[in-house]
Amino acid sequence: MRITGYRTLTTVQDWGRPVGDANGVFADGVIRVPLVVVETDVGITGVGLGSHVEIESVFAAVEGEDPRGVTALYDRMLRQVFKAGHGGAVFGTIGALDTALWDIKAQAVGEPLWRLLGGRDRRVPAYASGLDIGLGDDELVAAYETYAAHGLKVAKIKGGLDVERDRDRLILVRDVLTAAGPGTRPGLMLDVNEALTRKQAVRHVGELERTLDLIWVEEPVRRWDVEGHAAVSRGVRASVASGENLTGLEQYRPLIAAGAVDVVQAGAGWGVTHFLRVAALAHAHDLPVSPIGATPVGLLHAATSVPNHLVTELQDLRPPSGLTLDLHVEDGAFVLGDSPGLGLRVDEEAVAASHLRPTAPAPGSPHVRPERAGHRLLAVTPGVAVPPDRLNPLPS
Repeated sequence: MRITGYRTLTTVQDWGRPVGDANGVFADGVIRVPLVVVETDVGITGVGLGSHVEIESVFAAVEGEDPRGVTALYDRMLRQVFKAGHGGAVFGTIGALDTALWDIKAQAVGEPLWRLLGGRDRRVPAYASGLDIGLGDDELVAAYETYAAHGLKVAKIKGGLDVERDRDRLILVRDVLTAAGPGTRPGLMLDVNEALTRKQAVRHVGELERTLDLIWVEEPVRRWDVEGHAAVSRGVRASVASGENLTGLEQYRPLIAAGAVDVVQAGAGWGVTHFLRVAALAHAHDLPVSPIGATPVGLLHAATSVPNHLVTELQDLRPPSGLTLDLHVEDGAFVLGDSPGLGLRVDEEAVAASHLRPTAPAPGSPHVRPERAGHRLLAVTPGVAVPPDRLNPLPS
């Protein structure tokens, strides 16, 4: 079997409501979902969700190769971009191709990927994550009632701009989860998406911990700030979770070595091989690992085979437009099916015919960091214009 070519597509995830975080909000709830279809000379195709950036150059490392040698091909792709570097979107391209190759390998032997990787239990524990910072109270409650109806007892909300608002919203979500399952203590997490400084993060979480018990605070400071993560971990009761934006083991190593992260995360867009290696590194330091992402299907399969998987993020309960997944959610877990490979099928005609068209990242969206992020003295209410005099930088 040989790799012969690829096709790139872009579909959308339509949430039907505003979604975002401390950095911004997609008001229309429509998010781009790029994907890659890898072709072989025996008619088997594999699908990977992720970036298309520099794909022609990266694909040259695997073209004509046997896709079943996927871990070696992963390293070939890393070497292919040696000079320019593999960080950022290029790492997403490598991850998309890597996931597609795993899909092909499992299909070739007629097994679901979770079984091929050595998984025993097809159930993957999940937590609810509504990308909810743009929602009013009633919308927030309705969103988490839907998650609770699928048995989820743990939830993560977006915050970091206003501690009082975060407390109120966490209590609302806690009450929803409590009402849905009396006798079960719900779990809460807060994701601030790198919006705070070290001191701000300690004060913010410390204030919340006066009345709430948080499982973790996620990305409290910039993703590469080793001392900052360590300072926050020392200063609060909650665990510190981070890693979804790290691209390569070399970026995890200093954080783990410094004891700066308590829950090691890996982004779904970076691929299966990356996740397996991150999980092994974390396991060597007795740390749990948690996959992050909107459609983490590849990492769900991989999570069944690692000893230190903790829980996986569940965002939208519906798949992106034109995609069908052989999995469902019940009793607070993803339940993987028996379809060979990832169990992911793409209706390319449906993708092409979709009337929804994603827009490029722009100021005010979660993908563009605000000018004053990490340098605000006073709270900011999402979606409300803030006078310049309220956005003073911290004193030098």
